[in-house]
Amino acid sequence: MIRKIIKIDEEKCNGCGACASACHEGAIGMINGKAKLLRDDYCDGLGDCLPACPTGAISFEEREAAEYDRAAVLEKMNRDGIDPAKDKSCESRDEAEKKAPDSELAQWPCQIKLMPINAPYFDGANLLIAADCTAYAYSRIHEDFMRGRITLIGCPKLDSIDYSEKLAQILKNNSIQSVTVVRMEVPCCRGLELAVKRALDESGKFIPSQVIIISTEGKIKR
Repeated sequence: MIRKIIKIDEEKCNGCGACASACHEGAIGMINGKAKLLRDDYCDGLGDCLPACPTGAISFEEREAAEYDRAAVLEKMNRDGIDPAKDKSCESRDEAEKKAPDSELAQWPCQIKLMPINAPYFDGANLLIAADCTAYAYSRIHEDFMRGRITLIGCPKLDSIDYSEKLAQILKNNSIQSVTVVRMEVPCCRGLELAVKRALDESGKFIPSQVIIISTEGKIKR
């Protein structure tokens, strides 16, 4: 399977062993003075080892890798005399998984440039058109904005395209009920708001719309 997994740059590795100590699953070991990923199926891809590395030798990559095997990790921990019930990292991870709210993403894809012009989920939909960064800056975006809406995301600065033509086609060809724009307060995000306004004008329809601006501190400005 293709999944996110750690990658170790041997040239940057200074052999301190901090990552191996931080990896409670035992996926990382020290061989000939360098950190090595010993088993793909022991790596959960959460990156507890990343902040422990003083030289920045560890990063993420997506590649073909064995699926994370929680049962095998627990068996190894038992062999090593580690009680998973007392291991703080396992406890916090398990608790986080239990408490994690459900995703409110109602469709796929969600990137504006990949969205079709027509799709069944557009019928009678309320649209959320959000800047990429808002999901990272505003922690409640799923509950407060994505719930009950079809989500389209993009960044006019990174994509270097004008979204207005595609958005206008979506608005023209579907029975859209409302449009909510969520963008960051930074100047480059203004382009997303303007593209939506042009699309609304070009659609020839009156569709209720609103713009929500998120500060760089993750607060709603308006």
